[in-house]
Amino acid sequence: MKKKLLLALPILFLFVGLSIYNRIPEERLPANIRIDKLIVHKAQRQLLAYSNDTLIKSYEISLGGEPIGDKECEGDNKTPEGIYTINDKNPNSGYHKNLGISYPNASDIEHAKQIGKPVGGDIKIHGIRNFMWFIGKCHRLYDWTLGCIAVTDEEIDELYDAVSIGTTVKKA
Repeated sequence: MKKKLLLALPILFLFVGLSIYNRIPEERLPANIRIDKLIVHKAQRQLLAYSNDTLIKSYEISLGGEPIGDKECEGDNKTPEGIYTINDKNPNSGYHKNLGISYPNASDIEHAKQIGKPVGGDIKIHGIRNFMWFIGKCHRLYDWTLGCIAVTDEEIDELYDAVSIGTTVKKA
């Protein structure tokens, strides 16, 4: 009985701690702000949102399962590096909502041809998988996407409203 209790207590404390962490409110984007540039710092797991060259908000993100280095081909679980644009907005995504990123560009396509592999695509900034909404901010604890940039559902809601098609996305 004591052994079961000793095993259950840390699990209970972890669950309570993660639940509290998930409920701590975070700063929201100012109302009616237009974000005109997004910069992804992969090593720091940050997405920076700018308006008129002024940093408005920093988001903690999750990336692909193998985030180090530039995306080379489909299935490598890497997030692309370079300059892209937002080219699509999907309010009915399997990951709450998403912002499409213009990967692959001509250079990405050429590199994939050179190494003889498919280039891939469908790189997004998105929320949590629809049936996993309860994970919230805890998704940040590890890199779990296939090369996309993941934020919470609340964060993709505000980005979805503040970002227009054609917005620059720089990844480094």
